[in-house]
Amino acid sequence: MTVENGDPIPAVTGATLADIAENGIWRGASLDINPAVLAVAQALLAALQGTAPTAELPEELRETVNGVRGRAVAAIQRVPVAEGVSLSVFTIKQNTAEPRPVVIVPAGWNPFGWLPFMVGYLSLAARGYHVLAYTPRGMGHPGIYYSSNGFIEVAGPDDRLDGSKMIDHAQGLFAPSKVGLMGLSYGSGISQLVAAHDDRVAAVAALSTWGNLATSLYDNGTRHVEAVKLLIGFTGAGKDEEKQKKKFTEDTWRILQNFLKGRELEEVVAWGAVRSPETYVHLTNARNVPTFYSNTWHESLFPAGEAIATFEQLTVPKHLNLWIGDHGAPEGFGITGFPTIGMPLDEQLRPMAEAYAWLDHHLLGEATEVPTWPVVNSQVMFTYETKGTIGGGRKITKPARREPLHSWSEATTGTEAWHLSGTNGNGDGALSDKPSADWTRPFTAGHLTTAIAMDEIMTTGQEEWSGSPRPYAAADFERDRDRLLVWSTEELAGGRRIRGAATVRLGVRIEKGDAATLVAYLFDVAPDGSARIITHEPFTATGLKPGTDRTVRWTLQPAAYDLADHHRLALVVNSRDPLYSFANEENGADTITVTSLANEEAVLELPLG
Repeated sequence: MTVENGDPIPAVTGATLADIAENGIWRGASLDINPAVLAVAQALLAALQGTAPTAELPEELRETVNGVRGRAVAAIQRVPVAEGVSLSVFTIKQNTAEPRPVVIVPAGWNPFGWLPFMVGYLSLAARGYHVLAYTPRGMGHPGIYYSSNGFIEVAGPDDRLDGSKMIDHAQGLFAPSKVGLMGLSYGSGISQLVAAHDDRVAAVAALSTWGNLATSLYDNGTRHVEAVKLLIGFTGAGKDEEKQKKKFTEDTWRILQNFLKGRELEEVVAWGAVRSPETYVHLTNARNVPTFYSNTWHESLFPAGEAIATFEQLTVPKHLNLWIGDHGAPEGFGITGFPTIGMPLDEQLRPMAEAYAWLDHHLLGEATEVPTWPVVNSQVMFTYETKGTIGGGRKITKPARREPLHSWSEATTGTEAWHLSGTNGNGDGALSDKPSADWTRPFTAGHLTTAIAMDEIMTTGQEEWSGSPRPYAAADFERDRDRLLVWSTEELAGGRRIRGAATVRLGVRIEKGDAATLVAYLFDVAPDGSARIITHEPFTATGLKPGTDRTVRWTLQPAAYDLADHHRLALVVNSRDPLYSFANEENGADTITVTSLANEEAVLELPLG
């Protein structure tokens, strides 16, 4: 048996599904699709098309496929959207004369287009929706059935118009009662942009989404270079730069190259703003489009802060889920590995089940719990309980606590000032309740240290979601004292409920040049010296004068974190993280000096809730 492109149909077993549950959609630092995800997708497509027996599938998938085949018909089409441009489209059409709603799913950014998310389409079809999934223009391996031709412009105006043309096609094919949009990652941004401009859209579910693409890429004077490098290679062009270049419009390629090289950044910001749902919030609000958001605390592509800021501006029926982990981790199992219809609902499936419930309420008119939901449901980091597994991993035995909120702004009920001191005799500084001025603390800039946000984009966050947060050790920071600075509290009786976005203010001085990058990390340090990261954020100060102090202030990414009784809070500052651009010479001898000026004393403002 073979799939559409002639490859053998992969075997799908319980171990295949367990792989997806543990490792998620993505695999490794190169941002590959997990082979288990593709195995499930190809087997499901073959079973739906009748070219492979459903008996070879695990029971839960077999029952879902048989149920959908008994009520609907699947097909693959190519739909022209412009001269020389046609998109690959996968459809599931309900066998009924009764008008049913359609859910249109623009695929996430990946070289396999709509293919990896077959489980999501089955879950929708089993609920009674027509389904139209498509690969945005330019994405996919050239010439393969799931790929679309044309050139990538990264959720630009043509992508928005393509979404409206998909609605046109869906209306001709299904005559739907209502139109909804659901997307993960790239597809989530496109979904929001289409909904803001097309009055036929009745509801949106935007998963692992962005609100402001400009600040996702470039904020606090710092470029998020590693994410962009990985995404450029994840289009179906591989690592060959000439092949990569041919995937994009000329203008898009020029802007991305300027971004990577740190040139013409004002144009990059303007380009990103056109692609930002936040730019069109007024249109979404005017049309009152019900909008569902999900995002993660340690999001490496679309940081939570920018997504929350856009969400807070929406005045429509809305809901925001904030989860432990990184991009695509919470939704991964429920959209690629295990259907959420007719199955026992565990915590791995809850993120997608709630997205479907949102659509069910607004498109099917079903009596769900959606009207009783809080506007925001915030999962508190690492409050799950786990046990060890064979092989050294962890398994969640009790899910993390979730906190309902009327808005994210109410999460923070107060702040606590922790003032930074000079050294305390052992090379580190203290966080205390009293201001401390006129001290200096130098360190060597441009070096990677043991304080980093994550080992690998998405992979580290998937492990967090699965119950294994990345371990850190305070002793490692001590060994890096010449390349980073540490300030910490004493053990805190009663701990702290950290809710919101912390801010850091400190003075900075350089010996040469005119810029310096500082990366601030907030850690929870246990009595045994083990540590976990709470949040972080980089900041690049420009226009500096050698030998002159300047006070800078920036906001870290928001967090919901419970610091345990008798744990310490540690602030670590270095000059380089693998995720970001940096201003100082790589592995050089430049010195950055952190200072505290009178009346502008260095301070960490901690949000409490």
